[in-house]
Amino acid sequence: MSKEKYKKIVKGLGIMVIIAAIFVVGAFAGTTNVVARIITPAKFANAQALENVSSTAPSNENLSEFWYVWNLMNQKYPFTSTAPSNQDKIYGAISGLVSSYKDPYTEFFPPQEATLFNDQVAGSFGGVGLEVGMQDGSVTVIAPLKGSPADLAGIKSGDLITEINGQKTSLMDIDTAISLIRGDVGTQVTLTILRGGSSDPLHFTITRSVVSVPTIDTAVKGDVFIISLYSFTQDSADLFKGALQKFVASGKTKLIIDLRDNPGGYLDDAVDIASYFLPTGTTVVKEDSGGATPEVIDTSKGYTLLSKNPQIVVLINGGSASASEILSSALSQNGVAKLVGTQSYGKGSAQQVVDLPDGSAVKITVAKWLTPNGTSISEKGITPDVVVDESTAVKDPKTGIYSDPQMEAALKLLDSGK
Repeated sequence: MSKEKYKKIVKGLGIMVIIAAIFVVGAFAGTTNVVARIITPAKFANAQALENVSSTAPSNENLSEFWYVWNLMNQKYPFTSTAPSNQDKIYGAISGLVSSYKDPYTEFFPPQEATLFNDQVAGSFGGVGLEVGMQDGSVTVIAPLKGSPADLAGIKSGDLITEINGQKTSLMDIDTAISLIRGDVGTQVTLTILRGGSSDPLHFTITRSVVSVPTIDTAVKGDVFIISLYSFTQDSADLFKGALQKFVASGKTKLIIDLRDNPGGYLDDAVDIASYFLPTGTTVVKEDSGGATPEVIDTSKGYTLLSKNPQIVVLINGGSASASEILSSALSQNGVAKLVGTQSYGKGSAQQVVDLPDGSAVKITVAKWLTPNGTSISEKGITPDVVVDESTAVKDPKTGIYSDPQMEAALKLLDSGK
């Protein structure tokens, strides 16, 4: 099946995980990493397709140890009532094979988890609304989804989850942590958090609910039009076009694109959005497959909605990942926008999802994303032109609302005309 037939996604799937509660146990993440270019789905058309793939597998002689252990477990394991089924053992073997590549974004999903993954990519699911990942051995919050239970509870990007319902996460893998955070809609989960290097834990008890991934908001502050994009969903490019039409109709010439805590989504939508600001043929992002295939370059389509070039500032932070990093670096390195905020997450790999006949799926890293100047996004993320730490926010004693120093810096930069 050709690449052109695949739907491209750039979302933090895998190491980043949207915690869902459609199933009591089960992945993505969500992080899934929804921060990747995901080409989905490639399907085996029939059993013969699987047979053709299997013909290239190692001979049975090379698998003798595997079958020996299979039979040994059947013979020796005494607790037959809790022993896995043959199908579960096969899924476990496939998971072990996939995990042996030691790539956090390459994953195997049994059928239920594959269904969950697809639901999350579509943009609506049950859960607490967190993108989480494993960073330096710690379960880390990449971003809470705007308006989600986790967001409303006060969980922030960069928070370390040290306990889930009293169970320490220090020895957990990401899948175990995800399965503990998930649960039935209406039930509660308690997360113990360390924030900003503090040794004093914070405790959040959150009620799981149906979560819809928010997409876009617009606002006006003085002579500046603001578009806040929260996720690159299937319709985000169309929604962004509508917001941009409002910007044009407003007659304003200063624009802020807020990509903070945006974990990514569909690559095609990121390219489409960049195309409103870049001339036809301008490089948006490069795909490096390590020499396995020629480098792929996604370029601007040169949309002509804007009659003149506005002053643009893009806001990013540690929760801005994948498609957000692609869009912000494309606008910055092509000289049409300044970046304000903090270092982005650094999720710059491309995945392909292959759906298997029984409903399971494999997500495989097939390339790295490079910015227009050839820098790997995965190495360290995107560095803003103006660094402003969110921790400098100040609470208004009268309203209880915190200031937004990053937005204030963006407005100041546009006001200076630089």
